[in-house]
Amino acid sequence: MSVRISRLSDVHPSARLGRDVEIGPFCMVGPDVEIGDACKLDSHVAIVGKTKIGMGNRFFANCVIGGEPQDVSYRETQTELVIGDRNQFREGVTISRGAEKEDRTTRVGNDNLLMANSHVAHNCRVYNNVILVNGVLLGGHVHVHDRAIVSGNTAVHHFCTVGRLAFVSGVGRVMRDVPPFMLAAGNEHQRIVTINLVGLRRAKISEPTIAIIKQAFRLLYRKNLRVDDVRERMMAELGGVVPLELTELLRSVELQHLGRVGRAREAVRDQPKPDSLPETPGTEQRRAA
Repeated sequence: MSVRISRLSDVHPSARLGRDVEIGPFCMVGPDVEIGDACKLDSHVAIVGKTKIGMGNRFFANCVIGGEPQDVSYRETQTELVIGDRNQFREGVTISRGAEKEDRTTRVGNDNLLMANSHVAHNCRVYNNVILVNGVLLGGHVHVHDRAIVSGNTAVHHFCTVGRLAFVSGVGRVMRDVPPFMLAAGNEHQRIVTINLVGLRRAKISEPTIAIIKQAFRLLYRKNLRVDDVRERMMAELGGVVPLELTELLRSVELQHLGRVGRAREAVRDQPKPDSLPETPGTEQRRAA
């Protein structure tokens, strides 16, 4: 199938379009845009700036993708937005390209669902299989890791991290990092209330590992033990053999103390590259997968 472009749309001749791309009416595609194979723009979609999009993405009506960052320090230099494959961007989604900070890039991975009117700000990173429900607002430099869910009308403070397989309930503010595998809830400020049991089981995490995560949660958030004490206690109980998930959880909680008010990435806000902060265990394995 050849590229199909509505005569009512404005696609710059310098834009690079893959095979089987469909562009509906009243869309605008800028000169520095690259769109991969089998992507579809429904109608009234604007894709601008230096934006690179992978294969099989769907953009519903009124999305604005790759707009200038909403950052007062931005000086209209060349920054970038990179989007992976098979994502769905529902009605009214907005994603800003990077500001002149970190690596100057906003990134969205693969197989994500961004529901209506959600916003991804400059220099954010949305990993893979993430769900942002209607009206979610990600401040600048937020990282949302694999298979996390952020529920509707939730605002995530800049430089926060939402860990892998975490769940954030709706209509609240995320002011601190949400560690992996945890469930955060609260009428105003979100706090850790339990583990994300449903998400862990959907991800086919084994029941013995879930029991270990639950025990770590109790020690960290019910007994308020220090991370080192929890690690030592659980290493002794498990005979020194701990699952990757436990190491990932404890490392995430440990990193929170590097930044201000429980946001680990605050520790690198003035650094030129995002990899200045040590990653939690398991990241490289997940990238390879």
